[in-house]
Amino acid sequence: MIPAALIRARHAGRKLLAVLVDPDKVNRHKLEQLGQYGNAGCIDYFLWGGSLVNEPQSSYYLHLLKSHTEVPVLLFPGSVYQLDEQADALLLLSLISGRNPELLIGHHVTVAGRIKQMGLTTIPTGYILVDGGKPTSVSYMSGTTPIPADKPAIAAATALAGEQLGLQLIYLDAGSGALNPVDPRMIRAVRAEVDLPLIVGGGIRSVEQAQQALRAGADLLVVGNGLERDAGWLPELAGVVHGAGVRVG
Repeated sequence: MIPAALIRARHAGRKLLAVLVDPDKVNRHKLEQLGQYGNAGCIDYFLWGGSLVNEPQSSYYLHLLKSHTEVPVLLFPGSVYQLDEQADALLLLSLISGRNPELLIGHHVTVAGRIKQMGLTTIPTGYILVDGGKPTSVSYMSGTTPIPADKPAIAAATALAGEQLGLQLIYLDAGSGALNPVDPRMIRAVRAEVDLPLIVGGGIRSVEQAQQALRAGADLLVVGNGLERDAGWLPELAGVVHGAGVRVG
């Protein structure tokens, strides 16, 4: 099961890399290319979703991606309409950094029966939106205020509350297209408070930024916008991520 695999990787000190795919921003060629990178061992997971998604197109492209790779695909939904039984699991996001009740529990109630009917594996995930230097689609569409980038203590307390509520993952996200990635000091503060697998994404456009996040305590790095124009640096990035882990078990 995917949740157990993430926990095992965390305890073993293995670092992982995920590629976020927005179905509205890909084409057949890009998916074939990403599938090849996945089969070559560069990618551990695909995250699938976006703020605005054409549902039929998304289903078609997801089928296409899965026909080209065995890498697990995790739904990263921007709305209740982005569920698809083709995926291997669903990041069941609770936006714990915001105070919008619909994104804490409301939408979850609406789709609970559908998720069960689809048989999707769910991974309860504490989603923490961080200020990445400019307004992002996530902050606008969710109607929530990101945690200020220079307030690591707030992020740490929020993550700790999520762990105490029984969530299985913590996801620190500066948002798609962020000017700046999550500050390493914030990652370090969250890592010090929780033992859950820690996902970090948004604004990572260089190997150096990836290294900083990994050293600070990220377990799973997510890149998206940084690969949309040029995926050629993915092998180098994967080498850095997969070489950063220290096996302890």
